[in-house]
Amino acid sequence: PLPGPQPSMSSSEGDLLFLLDSSGSVSYYEFSRVKEFMWDLVQPFTFGPKDVQASIIHISTTPTMEFPFDRYLSSETLQQAIRDTQQLMGDTNTGKALSYAKEKLFSDEAGARPDVPKVLVWVTDGFSTDDISEPMQLLKDMGVTVFIVSTGRGNYLELSAAASQPPEKHLHFVDVDDLPIITKELQDAILEVIQANRLHAVDITSSSFRLMWPKLLSQETDYYTLEYAPIDDLARKRTKQVSGAHTSLVLSNLAPETTYEVALIPESNVHYFPPQTTRVTTLAEEVSPAQVLISESGPHSFHVSWAPTLESVMGYQILYGPLPGNSVKLLEVDGKHNSTVVDKLAPNTTYLVTVTAVYRSGKEKSLSAKACTQEEGSKVRHLRFEDMGSNTLKASWDSADGKVLGYRVRCRRQTGPSSVISVSPQIHSVLLTDLASGTTNKVCVKPMYKNQPGKGLCRMVHMQP
Repeated sequence: PLPGPQPSMSSSEGDLLFLLDSSGSVSYYEFSRVKEFMWDLVQPFTFGPKDVQASIIHISTTPTMEFPFDRYLSSETLQQAIRDTQQLMGDTNTGKALSYAKEKLFSDEAGARPDVPKVLVWVTDGFSTDDISEPMQLLKDMGVTVFIVSTGRGNYLELSAAASQPPEKHLHFVDVDDLPIITKELQDAILEVIQANRLHAVDITSSSFRLMWPKLLSQETDYYTLEYAPIDDLARKRTKQVSGAHTSLVLSNLAPETTYEVALIPESNVHYFPPQTTRVTTLAEEVSPAQVLISESGPHSFHVSWAPTLESVMGYQILYGPLPGNSVKLLEVDGKHNSTVVDKLAPNTTYLVTVTAVYRSGKEKSLSAKACTQEEGSKVRHLRFEDMGSNTLKASWDSADGKVLGYRVRCRRQTGPSSVISVSPQIHSVLLTDLASGTTNKVCVKPMYKNQPGKGLCRMVHMQP
């Protein structure tokens, strides 16, 4: 069985541009690690003319487009194209590349599409030979969401101003070997941008789904018309109207295993908004749990929950056992419940958890997920601070137990932007800069493990005037 459900990267639409530092200031090793990171990042998305499109622009003496947005329309061909990308060397003219990116993100010849969200992911070693502030601001003014991944030291204030706001969501400092630590977080953040701007469905069951869309209308007199019908019987079209204040609606009493064509028509007296459409397929009548979620993991237990819960389910069987291995235990849960705690487990162990819905008809359907217990003592200890002068603190900590992939250090400044720094497992201290005198700042350090983060430790620290 496959591991737990991946977030749905379909029903998303956007042009995703990678700004790749291809200059001579980047070593061959660093360049190959960044390509691996990009390869991992695009893996779950659905590519196509109605989904996500991607392109790469090289930062060098002269900016160069590796391929246009509409060339590779499957994740397999795109990943191969990323693998085949060669370093150009030359100067680090990032400002020039940003101006070039602005031109290509909105041009038909580069395969860019009007009216879809634009996302720029800039992976940099923190070094640039020309000014980036003005061309970056022009991009953001045109609605581009900018994510920056700095694998070098970089100027924190310059990069936090260049990234979209808030910087703690759009700016990552991470060593080139520790890029996998941020992959999932960045995928989710990109997904949030490209889904938020488009009609899409969530909470899909055999008889209903929830539609979500961006806030387009503002006037009290404005309203949305929703039209939906099975694609093989469009004459059975149904219509609903909701006020302009809505950004979601549940459609129910639908047929199971049926694909519906849905159109959202914003009705405004002031502006014209083009209709948005999507296709949604309801689940089979007797479905396995569509989602199995593992949470609240500790060294000896974790919480399992599932959805949806259906009236036709008599009960649930939860089978769990360590991987690899053949020893399996069984928990039985009443059909009215959708969660349980699995305990008396071994620490730092991966378990396969299978949730089976037992129907009144006698049928059984299952979904499996992997769950991992935490290390014993998987927490950061003894967070200390040392004043280094010039509004700078050194934060240091004792290492956490077990196989730590790295540490994530978050600093919430009383004044100024928050920051997140990811460091390798051998490093147990970082410098925190730009801490204004007389302010109280919150610093948190969290160990990152292969399967999940460990317990973090937070401290408030006051900068003396």
